[in-house]
Amino acid sequence: MKMVQREKFIGTLTIFLVLTCFSLSRAGEQKETPATPSSQPIIDAASLEAFIDGVITAELKAGNIAGVTFSLVKDGVIVLAKGYGLADVKNRRPVEPDKTLFRPGSVSKLITWTALMQLVEQGKIDLNDDVNKYLTKFKFPETYREPITVANLMSHTPGFEEVIGSMLVRRPQELISLEDYLARNMPWRVFPPGKITAYSNYGTALAGYLVEVVSGEKFEDYVEKHIFAPLNMNRSTFREPLPENLSPFMSKGYTFRKGVFVEHDFELFNGLYPAGSMSSTAVDMAKFMIAHLQNGQYGEARILQEETARLMHSRLFSADPRLDGNAHGFWEKTWNGVRMIEHGGDTIYFHSQLVLFPDYNLGYFVSMNTGGARSDLRKHLLEAFLERYFSRPLPAEPEPPADFSKRASELVGNYLFSRAVFTKFYKALSIFSQVSVSVTPQNRLFVALPSGLGSRQWVEIEPYYFKEVGGYGRLLFGKDERGQVRYLYFNEYPFMIGIKARWYEKKNFVFLTAIICSLLLLSFLIWPVGSFLRRLCRRPKLEMKRKPAARWVLGVAASLQLIFLLALFSLISNEQNLMYGVTPALKFIFALPIISIPFLFVAFLFCLVLWWKRYYLVCSRIHYSLILIAGIIMLWLLSIWNLLGWKF
Repeated sequence: MKMVQREKFIGTLTIFLVLTCFSLSRAGEQKETPATPSSQPIIDAASLEAFIDGVITAELKAGNIAGVTFSLVKDGVIVLAKGYGLADVKNRRPVEPDKTLFRPGSVSKLITWTALMQLVEQGKIDLNDDVNKYLTKFKFPETYREPITVANLMSHTPGFEEVIGSMLVRRPQELISLEDYLARNMPWRVFPPGKITAYSNYGTALAGYLVEVVSGEKFEDYVEKHIFAPLNMNRSTFREPLPENLSPFMSKGYTFRKGVFVEHDFELFNGLYPAGSMSSTAVDMAKFMIAHLQNGQYGEARILQEETARLMHSRLFSADPRLDGNAHGFWEKTWNGVRMIEHGGDTIYFHSQLVLFPDYNLGYFVSMNTGGARSDLRKHLLEAFLERYFSRPLPAEPEPPADFSKRASELVGNYLFSRAVFTKFYKALSIFSQVSVSVTPQNRLFVALPSGLGSRQWVEIEPYYFKEVGGYGRLLFGKDERGQVRYLYFNEYPFMIGIKARWYEKKNFVFLTAIICSLLLLSFLIWPVGSFLRRLCRRPKLEMKRKPAARWVLGVAASLQLIFLLALFSLISNEQNLMYGVTPALKFIFALPIISIPFLFVAFLFCLVLWWKRYYLVCSRIHYSLILIAGIIMLWLLSIWNLLGWKF
């Protein structure tokens, strides 16, 4: 993997993390003007197919995508269901929308939330109940005064840190039960519940477990009986590996490398399967969309009562009334006053999106089978679709308020995402996924997103509330209990927020400190190289007091830390090394900085002796001291990011 690819992966993993789509949301933003009857979309099947053909065909070529499946529904009818490209490149098997199974990733969550709402409807689960009420095998600690409620799980506000390790396994026999996974991988509670959105696969999997506990049925059995069967979704399943009757119809997953499509094995989700393991066809997903758009009904079947369906489509949580939020598992989006509820989904090799327009009885589903594609089909398709059927001109750009400069300094800085790991070594991924906020000479905000996700300018329209220059985006800054600006809310990313980084957490500080310390540590090589050159050239030794053991001890400490940094970067640059859990090699290299500690302590004692007894020249003593200080600072830096010790 090239260096640029490694940096991009590490930077986006905290945001992307397999089962969510970061870039979907940007297309659907604009709230001021309510929709009028004249904006009702006219969906003509022939023109729609030509339009969709044009968008997807162009993206197949531009993005090096092997295959795409698509379906669109309107007024209870499947208007278009079509496959593009190949489900199996080697055998030239085409994508068929009614037969070929794709992996929708986190779109699977909508099935889980629907199952949960069925039990809410039956009075077996209360959204306001403490989740511990339903748990017997394990309980969540009372870290905060407020309990974690079922509604907190739906809105992704339980306050959990991210769970990354062991999300996937390589062999079916390595799969463990949902209950065992949740008990073994219980995340720390890092935010008070109901306050901060931090997208949580664990939280959704926990909701799936509640379905199991309350219904008395295995999760995959429950959804097959109570959702898939009534909707005639005969080619949908959460089971892993796939049942024999469905396996032949599964699309292969691909990456595009060196001009060819590389086939990959079926991904096995370990324990978190209610959050993203479903396999389904575009036609089956169309049936699911119709049921939701018709408030729970599909033909003669009903999976939700109308009142329950309407509740599920209504807002559950938002950080601010001016921003989009969560609708009982769906994510809200608006464009030209048109409200959408949607969900994106990502595995390593499949990327999907389901979008519903409840007021228009309209929705579509799209999925592609190629990971790391150069083009984001979902984002471009949604943008094109909205421009075609809900188009409007951009409003006039406002001028920055005269008093903005008084607030500008409060906003500047780096922001860390709330969706992150806080207690394990994965915390270090947050170094690469920071949002940078600065002020331009024109009194506008310049906001740079991490990992090639772009940068934009923003103008203030209300105190601490901003509009995107040349776009529909909105962002808001929030204050903490001390009255200081601490939070950054993106309208387009309602599933997480930005939290202002402390000075020692800022990316530039971390990188600069790590580079300077590494160079100083590396400079210990001057000693053995100098000694070798003197012997080679037969130069006489300088007449000075020497302490060779001091250099050897510090050299060992420096070597251990440098080897650790190189080995760590090499191992985590392969995404699968993180998603499949901690490897023995990773456990071994984490011993290296620990082993360096006693060597640094002895080197510190030597340093005192060197200055007291005046061993070596003054410049050599200064050099020795700088290497020692660099080693100590490096340990401090590793400790901050949970890289010191076995924090797995």
